[in-house]
Amino acid sequence: MESDAVHTLDLNRDVVSLTADLVDVPSESFNELPLANAVEAALRQCEHLAVSRVGNTIIAKTELGRRERVVIGGHLDTVPAHDNLPHRLTDERLYGLGACDMKGGVAVALRLAQDVTDAAYDVTYLFYDCEEVASEHNGLAKLALSSPEHLAADFAILMEPSNAQVEAGCQGTLRFEVRARGVRSHSARSWMGDNAIHNAAEILERLNRYHAREVDVDGLMYREGLNAVAITGGVAGNVIPDDCTVTINYRYAPNRSADEAVAHAEEVFEGFDVVVVDNAPGAMPGLRDEAVQQFVEAVGEPAHPKFGWTDVARFSVLGIPALNYGPGDPSLAHTQGEFVPVADLHRCEDALRSWLAD
Repeated sequence: MESDAVHTLDLNRDVVSLTADLVDVPSESFNELPLANAVEAALRQCEHLAVSRVGNTIIAKTELGRRERVVIGGHLDTVPAHDNLPHRLTDERLYGLGACDMKGGVAVALRLAQDVTDAAYDVTYLFYDCEEVASEHNGLAKLALSSPEHLAADFAILMEPSNAQVEAGCQGTLRFEVRARGVRSHSARSWMGDNAIHNAAEILERLNRYHAREVDVDGLMYREGLNAVAITGGVAGNVIPDDCTVTINYRYAPNRSADEAVAHAEEVFEGFDVVVVDNAPGAMPGLRDEAVQQFVEAVGEPAHPKFGWTDVARFSVLGIPALNYGPGDPSLAHTQGEFVPVADLHRCEDALRSWLAD
C-alpha cells in the first residue's frame, strides 16, 4: 500500500546529504510513489529540463541541440527493509536501505540534473520503478514498450553500484528446472517403486562435475556459473516420491545468446526434462564503441566485467551501448548492513560532471 506521506528533496544539497534524504524516503518495490513524486517535483524546479512522467518513471531531458544524447539512469526502488532505516553516517560511510543499491547513484544523477545546464551532450535522466522485482514490472521495460522515444540515445550509463569503476556489459541469466522421474510406492515396500529424489543425484553430480567457462569478451574476462538454487520433491513421510525438481541458475557470458544458453543447458542435462523458467540475455561490453572509450578514458581506470544482470541489457537490445558506473560495492547490495562510501559518491559525481562538461 502506498504511503500518503509527502516528501521534498532539495537538489542543491551536497551529494552525501541528498543520498541520506533519498534513503530516508522508503521506496520498496511497488511502493515508489512518494519518492517518485518527490523526484518529479524537484526536477520540475529546473528550468533547463523538460520533465515528463510515465507511471512512476520520471524522465528529465535537456534540449540543447547537441550532436549526441546520453542517458543517465537509475532505479528508485529497494528490496524490503531489514531494520536498516533511517540512514546513519559513520566513518565516512553512509548506511541504510538502498544506500548502495542504488540511492547513492540516484543522488549523483540528480545533482548532475540540477547543476549541469550546458553539457557537451544532451542528457536524458531516467529514474524508474520496480527494478528489484520480476521483469514484467520493470519501469524501464514498460517505458521501452509504451514510450521508446524516451530511450533514444547514443550512449547510456546506469548508476548501478560498481565501486566507482566502469563495469561494462553484463552476464545473461537463465533459470530452468530439471526433473527426475520415478514411481510412487509405499515406503515400506520401496522396491516396488522408483525414488525420484535418489534419481536426482545424477543431476547434482553433473553440476559437481561441470567446469564453468571463463570467456574473454572485448578484453574482459567473464566467469560463467551453473548452480542449483533450489530442490523440491517428496509427497509424504511414507511415500516413495515419483517427482523431484532441481532449479538451476545459469549465468552466461554476454557473447552467448539466450537460445544458445538454453541449448547448452539441454546438452548438459541430456536425458532429463528441462523446463525454462526465465531467460534474460546479457549485454556486450561495447568497449570498441567511441563513446564508451571516451567515457572509460575520462574515468581514468580500466573497465571491468559486470558479474550479474543489469538493465544495460535493455539498452543493448535497442542497439545503444551502455555501461554500469556508480558508487558502492555491488556485493553489499540487498544486505542489512549495506552502505555507500562517501568517497565513492564524490568520485562518481566529479567524474561525470567533468565528462559532461568536456
